[in-house]
Amino acid sequence: MIRIENIHLPFTRPQSELLPHIIMHLSVQEADILEWKISKKSTDARKKKRIDFVYSVDIKTSLSFDHLASIPLPKGWRIKKIDPFKFSIPKFKSQPLHHPPIIVGTGPCGLFCGLILAEAGLHPVLIERGKCVPDRIQDVNLLMEHGRLNPESNIQFGEGGAGTFSDGKLYTLVNDPRTHYVFDQLVQSGAPKEILYDAKPHIGTDKLQIVVSALKEKIVALGGEIRFNTKLTDCIIHDGHIQSIEVNHGQRLPSEILILAIGHSARDTFEMLFRNQLKMEAKAFSAGLRIEHLQSRIQKSQYGNFCNDPRLPSARYKMAVHLPSDRGAYTFCMCPGGFVVPAASEPGGLVTNGMSLYAQEGVNANSALLVNVTPQDFGHHPLAGLEFQRTWEQRAYSLGGGDFTAPVQLLGDFLKNRVSKKFRSVFPSYQPDTQFVNLLDCLPDFISRNIGLSIPLFDQKLKGFSHPDAILTGVETRSSSPVRIVRDETYQSNVKGVFPAGEGAGYAGGIVSSALDGMKIAEQILTLF
Repeated sequence: MIRIENIHLPFTRPQSELLPHIIMHLSVQEADILEWKISKKSTDARKKKRIDFVYSVDIKTSLSFDHLASIPLPKGWRIKKIDPFKFSIPKFKSQPLHHPPIIVGTGPCGLFCGLILAEAGLHPVLIERGKCVPDRIQDVNLLMEHGRLNPESNIQFGEGGAGTFSDGKLYTLVNDPRTHYVFDQLVQSGAPKEILYDAKPHIGTDKLQIVVSALKEKIVALGGEIRFNTKLTDCIIHDGHIQSIEVNHGQRLPSEILILAIGHSARDTFEMLFRNQLKMEAKAFSAGLRIEHLQSRIQKSQYGNFCNDPRLPSARYKMAVHLPSDRGAYTFCMCPGGFVVPAASEPGGLVTNGMSLYAQEGVNANSALLVNVTPQDFGHHPLAGLEFQRTWEQRAYSLGGGDFTAPVQLLGDFLKNRVSKKFRSVFPSYQPDTQFVNLLDCLPDFISRNIGLSIPLFDQKLKGFSHPDAILTGVETRSSSPVRIVRDETYQSNVKGVFPAGEGAGYAGGIVSSALDGMKIAEQILTLF
């Protein structure tokens, strides 16, 4: 296979013109192209008078690479050989296990770990403290409509993990050929085919709910088992090896292999594991606020006079700045046309996140606006970061009125240190309700101060980011896990047979990297045991 990169076409030209465009510039015949597919598509909007789609295309041809490489190509085009990667599941060489592997959590890490183990014939048991998607949706709606939280079934806990109620972003900086397997499985499970080549792929929470259920059914069809409403409450360890686990404070399940794909919000589980002397360490994370703008303003800033053209994707941004304080501030999990949602998992605490549907047709754009936080800020005890998060989530809950009403402030008023009086051009998407406060009261000084310093710098990168009507909503504290469960070169913790995995254990950051880590754990198990 041969890949041709950096092929620019004006976005106004249909994708059907791509292959004729390539054939013309390669000076070849259509019959010379045996197969072809788009491997990547992105949008180049740096020049507002001409916005291009930029393609990478893989072709199989009857012509030699040397011949094609000798052809003068248009400026910027690059041509190279590629070796298509096909992931193969390692063979399980040992005798059958005495007990099936137990995977704690059904987020992307747990699901893909379970899928690989099920494909290998190990009949994994996946336990999930939350509910299946249909029941989970009802609980999330109760929180958003009536302020009633179910601590075991919410935006953090349940089938598919926290990502089920998100934008379903799939882009990652991890360069791992297993990514192709992950994307292929997602498409087979109902994700849009465009994720296979979109430079910034997303599924949307509406489609992701279908996808995770289909992945679950595939695991079950391969001999795996999924148990919802099943919470890990204790680990029974003997001579440094896992012997069994306790679920729901009573039932024992024997296990010689335990995969901890618990997610970043399973605080009670972290506390239980710490009591059982699993080695942990405090980890840096980030905290801040959610910011909402009109999506139309983001479109105008990114696309200029083409801002209303339906052929362009929803405009988005991703920015980072280095501040004089030597801290970083950045935008995270930007949701075009999305919603700010209540992502609490504990009574008495309020935390926000972003979510969008596949169509991204909401009025507002939202993003986390974060400042990095380190153990120097909250302490080096392994669980100190959890307490830091909890403290400020409880402060936000109290300021909002104690019923999951979110504290909010207009950006212009935040910068002037005054409580807002009314919304202007931007109205909040958060449910169940909002309350004007001074958000300086629900953030540590170093975070609020650095957010204030970052705003004009972000505005230099994205015109209009500092619009005074933009809405800030508090607080965003769960960008990543504040804990790392230490593991060795075999991916095991200091307790043999226990495999910390994914984002919650501190080894991933998002849907794709979590899925990849789950796959690596499964491969390790297949070769170790």
